[in-house]
Amino acid sequence: MANSEMSSKDLYLRLLRYILPYWRVFAVSVVSTIAVAATEPALPALLKPLLDGSFVNRDQTLIKLIPLLLIGLFLLRGIFTFTSNYTVNWVSTKLVTDLRNLMFQKLITLPTPYYDNASSGEVIANVAFNVSQVTSAGTNVITVLVRDFFTVLGLLGWMLYLNWKLTLIAFAIAPITALIVRLFSKRLREMSRSSQSALGDITHVLDETLGAHKVVKVFGGQDYEIKRFSEATNRARRFSMKQTVAASANVPLVQLVAAIALALIIYFATLQSSGNQTTVGGFVSFITAMLMLLAPVKRLTGVSEALQRGLAAAEIVFALLDKEPEPDSGTIEIPHTQGALEFQNINLEYEAGSHNLALKDFSLKIAPGETVALVGQSGSGKTSLVNLIPRFYHPTSGQILLDGYDTTTIKLTSLRSHIAFVSQDVVLFNDTVAANIAYGQQQATIEAITAAAEAAHAMEFIHEMPQGLQTLVGENGVKLSGGQRQRIAIARAILKNAPILILDEATSALDTQSERHVQAALENLMQNRTTIVIAHRLSTIENADRIVVMQKGRIVEIGNHRKLIEQNGVYANLHRIQFVHENTQTAQ
Repeated sequence: MANSEMSSKDLYLRLLRYILPYWRVFAVSVVSTIAVAATEPALPALLKPLLDGSFVNRDQTLIKLIPLLLIGLFLLRGIFTFTSNYTVNWVSTKLVTDLRNLMFQKLITLPTPYYDNASSGEVIANVAFNVSQVTSAGTNVITVLVRDFFTVLGLLGWMLYLNWKLTLIAFAIAPITALIVRLFSKRLREMSRSSQSALGDITHVLDETLGAHKVVKVFGGQDYEIKRFSEATNRARRFSMKQTVAASANVPLVQLVAAIALALIIYFATLQSSGNQTTVGGFVSFITAMLMLLAPVKRLTGVSEALQRGLAAAEIVFALLDKEPEPDSGTIEIPHTQGALEFQNINLEYEAGSHNLALKDFSLKIAPGETVALVGQSGSGKTSLVNLIPRFYHPTSGQILLDGYDTTTIKLTSLRSHIAFVSQDVVLFNDTVAANIAYGQQQATIEAITAAAEAAHAMEFIHEMPQGLQTLVGENGVKLSGGQRQRIAIARAILKNAPILILDEATSALDTQSERHVQAALENLMQNRTTIVIAHRLSTIENADRIVVMQKGRIVEIGNHRKLIEQNGVYANLHRIQFVHENTQTAQ
C-alpha cells in the first residue's frame, strides 16, 4: 500500500508503470530532448572559430559559414524543442487522465464505511487537483533530467576539450551540489504532502458551506464559515511558504557554489591567457560554456522540488488505488427471485471492539410479497437493518437469506439488481427528468419511462415543465419540490421493477397534499413486491401485513396494526402520542 513510508524509488518506479502504455510517444520526447541537449554545446563551439577565424585571422569562408550554421542550429533546436514539449505534455495529460479514471473507478467500488469516514472535499481535491501534480514526477522530471544531463555532459565535454585544467574546478562543485540537494529534498517532500492535505481542507470547507448555504444564512453562520475558510486557506499558505523557503534556499546555495567555481575559473583562465596558453576564441568559448552550464545545473537542482511534489501526490493517488473495494465473495447469480427474506440471529457492530451493537440477535422471516413495516425511535436499528440487505454493511454475526441463499454467496451485482430503494433523502442527478427516472436502466424506452412516471403520479407536474421529460432538474433536483423529487424517485423504482422494495421514511418530510400523491404512488409501487417500510408517520403503515417494533436493535413487538393496538404496548403508546400530536397540529 502506498504511504509515507514507501521509498521514493518504489513510488517512482510504480508511477513509471503507468507511462509504459505510451512508451513510443515518450521515447520520441526523450530522443527530441536529447537532440535539444546535443545542440547546446554547439553554440560555444561555434564561438571559437567565429572569434579566432573571423575577427583574428579574417577567414572569409568562416565569416560566411558561421552565420548560416547559427541559423541552422537554432532551426534544429526549434523543431526538436517543439517536438519534445508536445510529446511530453501529451504523455503527461494521458497519465493524469488515466490516474483520475482509475481513482474514480476505485471510489465507486469502495465500501460504504469509507464514505462514512472520508472527507468529500479532500477526496474531490485529490481527484481534481492533487493528481495533476504527479506529472511533475512522472514525465516533467524525466524530461529535465535527460535534457539537462546531456546538456551538462556536452558542455563539460567541450570544456574538457578546450581546457581540462579549468574544467576540473567545475567538477569540484558536483559533490557539494549533491549534498545541498539531498538536505533539501526531504523537507520539500514533507511540505508538499502537507500542502496537498491543506488543499483538501479548503475543498472540504467549501463543499460543506455551499451544500448548506441555506442553513448558513438562516442561522447566521457566515462569520463562522468565513473564519473556517480563512483558517484553511492560511494553513495552506503557511505550508506553501515553507515549501517556497526550502525550494528558494536550495537554488541560490547551488548557484553560490557555482559562482565561486566560476570566479576561480575566470581567474586561472586570465593567468593562462597572459601566458599565451589559450586563444581569445578558446577563452570566450570556455566561459560561454561555463555560463551556459549554470542554467541546466540550476534546473537539475530545482528538479528536486517538482520531484518531491509529484511523489507526495503519487502517495495520495496510490493510497486510494490500494484501498480494498467492498468485499464480494459471492459466486451465485440469481436471475429471478421470489423475494423471501430471512434474518437469522443478526448482530451488527459498526466499530470492532466498541461493544456497541446496532442490532442484537435480530431474527425475522419475511414472506414473498409481504409488506413489513419497521417502527421505533431514532437509534433503534431500523436503517441499520435495511442497509444490510443490499450489503452496504455486513453483519458482525448471523446470516441473511434470500430465497434460501445466504446473501454473501450471491454476487453483489446480482443481489442489488433485485432491490429498489426509496428514501426521504432523494438523490437526483443534474440531468433530465427522463435520465433520472431511467438511472441505471439506460436501455429503457421513452414509453417505459413515461409509464413509470404515470404510475408514480409524476406526469401531472412533468407535463407542466418547459421541456417535459427532457427538463433539467438542477443539482440534486433543486428546481423541484420535495414531493416532486419523491415521485421521480418512486418512478425510478417502478421502472427498475425489482421484487424487493425498501422504503426509508419516504413520506416523512412531505406536506399533507404531497404525501397523498406520494402515498398513492407508493401503493402502485408496492404491489406484488416484498416491501420493507421504515415508518415515521404510523398512519402510513396501518395496512402493512406486519409491523415490527424495534428498541435498541431488538424486536420488542410484532403483529398487524389492529393486534398491536389491542396489546396496548410500545406500538400503541407510540401511535397514541403521534395521534395526539397530529390532532394538536390540526387544531392549530
